[in-house]
Amino acid sequence: MEKIKGTYLGNLRSELIHERSGTKIITDAPVDNKGKGEAFSPTDMVAAALGACILTYMGAIATEKGFSIDGTTYEITKSMGSNPRRIAEINIIINLPPDIKYTDKQKQLLERAAKICPVGASLHDSISEYIEFNYGDE
Repeated sequence: MEKIKGTYLGNLRSELIHERSGTKIITDAPVDNKGKGEAFSPTDMVAAALGACILTYMGAIATEKGFSIDGTTYEITKSMGSNPRRIAEINIIINLPPDIKYTDKQKQLLERAAKICPVGASLHDSISEYIEFNYGDE
């Protein structure tokens, strides 16, 4: 079990510390919610965690099956809803390396892995999630 400690710093900012590694993250409220937007907001971190989780699962399956996704990137757009204020939509574009030719079977494995990551499975069903895969060889 991992432990994360948090401290409210004032001015709508918090410091988070990953106990095992000592890694620190500062969060800030977004501009549209009375913050300065100078760091990841908590909802930005949810969206970023989804992207990182997807790549982690894709990387694990690629390693297990003997191929690589090294250099894969993602871009996320997160939209907020109101009443209640919450994440309404997350759009993810996954860009695989242009110099690797993936087989149809590998693409199927990667796309399936992207859909079963624990962060995605933990998000509420009311969040609209769209994932686009760009294979550099297409």
